[in-house]
Amino acid sequence: MTGVLPSQVLETMITAKEISASPAIIPEQIQPASLDLRLGTRAWRVRASFLAGNGRSVMERLEEFEMHQIDLTDGAVLEKGCVYVVPLMEQLDLPEGIQAVANAKSSTGRLDLLTRTITDGGEEFDRIQPGYSGPLYAEICPRSFSVLVRPGMRLNQIRFRDGQAVLSDAALTALHGETPLVDGEAVIDEGLGFSVDLRPDAGTLVGYRAKPHTGVIDLDWIGEYDPAEYWEEVRSHNGQIILDPGAFYILVSREAVHIPPAYAAEMAPYLAMVGEFRVHYAGFFDPGFGNADAGGAGSRGVLEVRCHEAPFVLEHGQVVGRLVYEQMAEVPQQLYGAGIASNYQGQGLKLSKHFRAG
Repeated sequence: MTGVLPSQVLETMITAKEISASPAIIPEQIQPASLDLRLGTRAWRVRASFLAGNGRSVMERLEEFEMHQIDLTDGAVLEKGCVYVVPLMEQLDLPEGIQAVANAKSSTGRLDLLTRTITDGGEEFDRIQPGYSGPLYAEICPRSFSVLVRPGMRLNQIRFRDGQAVLSDAALTALHGETPLVDGEAVIDEGLGFSVDLRPDAGTLVGYRAKPHTGVIDLDWIGEYDPAEYWEEVRSHNGQIILDPGAFYILVSREAVHIPPAYAAEMAPYLAMVGEFRVHYAGFFDPGFGNADAGGAGSRGVLEVRCHEAPFVLEHGQVVGRLVYEQMAEVPQQLYGAGIASNYQGQGLKLSKHFRAG
């Protein structure tokens, strides 16, 4: 059963206590090819981001880096520019050969809320070794907005796989020939390349830039916030924009993306040589994303972009990232967007669900 494990297998793993939690996992956490992870009741404010390292536990390292502890029970603000570690409600007891990878959820990434998973003995962020048994922790660093969090909030997600089932470029080309993965020409080179849209069909709005001094965002408040209080509109009349160092942008892909039901995908950054910027915080694309049968008919990929050392000219159609496709071990019983609470099926340029639409 090589490949990414679907929702029905995750349910079996939960029953077998290979994935467990206190309180118990709820059905809403189970996605077509991943499991949402929930914040626990306490946060540690730490001096710096860290990894546990081989043979060491996260709690042991917290004793080194802790500044103070915060009770999240009644809600607490995680302040912009600070680093926090929060034990998650879920823990793992994986069978040998089953590994996992974690990533921020879409709404988390669109708030520039850097959220990564760390584990006991871990030497990489968001990568859980085969057969791992132990607790999970979220490292949270709000970059643009301070946020109000509570126990049980779901900021990141975890995807499990048995073996490796990444599609080669040849297999990806063949799949695109069978069922188009993008609505235009497919640029395939170590995955499916995607580019930025800076010439919209109507108007000049191409993205948003986070304002530097804003209020707190309560992550439970959906559709409540006025975008103008938190974002500046980014417009282009000539198909290009200049990215400012340190600024955070929400842009959109030129291509409408399709993930067939038997596959999952993960967004990966493009080569650093093409520009001084990073694309993506939330990288999972579920089976059925952009699938017509699941209400998508092609969905744009929202790009979370941060510029680094120098101002950089971004131009329409410039390749900025790639989607790495993987085979599912089985087709999920529930696809993205088809009857579940999928916020971004059929999307174009869109802020996180916390902001009022248009």
